[in-house]
Amino acid sequence: MQYMLLLTSAPEDGPQPGSPEEAAEMGEWFAFDDLLKRAGVFVSGEALHPYSTATTVRVRGGETLVTDGPYAETKEYLGGYYVIDVADIDEAITYAQKVPNIGYGSVEIRAVLDVSTLAG
Repeated sequence: MQYMLLLTSAPEDGPQPGSPEEAAEMGEWFAFDDLLKRAGVFVSGEALHPYSTATTVRVRGGETLVTDGPYAETKEYLGGYYVIDVADIDEAITYAQKVPNIGYGSVEIRAVLDVSTLAG
């Protein structure tokens, strides 16, 4: 089963860009990537540019609305994701607990829907 780990944190939490703490945490991220790959559960994953670079598109009543910024005002913003292929939600939780920013951020776990199973 594939699960997406959605990594979120508040912009003011965690290490600041360019700081020695950020450099140290990057080593933890590379180690986490390596852990997933060695375990054979890594499917994909990427970091995202800061939330301030987001653009949101909506179509309402046939009109396209483009807004600078993320889709919702919230304390925590999506910073990246991993897709892992594991046996069940319990194994996904085990990996989520090891994400380097878990001490100041959060990980939402969502099962990936195989839409090919919905075709009739």
